[in-house]
Amino acid sequence: MGQDIYIIDDNIEFMNILTELFKNDKEYKLKNIKTQDIDLALKDIPSLIIINEEGIKKNILELCSQIRQNEDNSITPIVVLGENSDKKHRVEILKLCVEYYIVKPVDNDYIYYTIKNIVRLMYINRRVSPLTGLPGNVQIQTELKKRIIKKEEFAVLYFDLDNFKAYNDLYGFTKGDEIIKFTAKTIAKNISEANCKNSFVGHIGGDDFVALVSKTDYEAICKNVIKEFDKNVQEYFTKEDAKRGYLEVANRRGIIEQFPLTSISIGVVAVDKGRFDSILEIGEIGAQVKHIAKTKMGSAYIIDRRR
Repeated sequence: MGQDIYIIDDNIEFMNILTELFKNDKEYKLKNIKTQDIDLALKDIPSLIIINEEGIKKNILELCSQIRQNEDNSITPIVVLGENSDKKHRVEILKLCVEYYIVKPVDNDYIYYTIKNIVRLMYINRRVSPLTGLPGNVQIQTELKKRIIKKEEFAVLYFDLDNFKAYNDLYGFTKGDEIIKFTAKTIAKNISEANCKNSFVGHIGGDDFVALVSKTDYEAICKNVIKEFDKNVQEYFTKEDAKRGYLEVANRRGIIEQFPLTSISIGVVAVDKGRFDSILEIGEIGAQVKHIAKTKMGSAYIIDRRR
């Protein structure tokens, strides 16, 4: 996945230097932003913002405050490069939750590796689930917003495991984590094999996952995920439970209750141009269709195709 880096500078010289430094790093997409265009640019939610203090026509403190007050970029890292070595000036900028103030002149290797390390650290800390290795909520919301802003047509697949609490209660959280990792691999594998353009798989948390795919045959993806899940999930149960077809779990009163084996439910929302104005609207419809899927016995999927 590409890393968008915005260089806020009303001149082009510094942008040219960075472009040369990153000419062999195709995953980094550098874009020069004029101060007059900052509001429009922030809608795309970049991975990193670099401000050339001497190259902007706006007050640096006002600009940093403007970025931090933008809801979508409240945690986007900011690096300011400037010639002002006065400690008070630099501290005033850092107080605005700017990550770094680098005093110029600066060595090219220093700025190159500083940028790469910041982006890497943010990717690890903000975007990846330590359990599954998949992007988390921050990146999920970012990907959804980008597609809505660009008026793309795509589909959102919401995945949820059925009777997972009963499995955890009986087998323990360690075994539960194994099923979650198995689910992540199953979803990612089938979406990859479908050769969807610009696809994305994220881990919302717990046993909830989401995938964004182009308007392709997402129904086939649902069928393939269910087929592979139902076949291989048997390995996570004892032979007795798998043969019996259900779990026996004692409730808080000590009464034995029966639960079906863990299955997967998928709610799909087809996002047509102009249908939704926010990710909250998509989430609400997604919750509805996923709920319907969960009312069916065993693994199932429901698609919302309303326009």
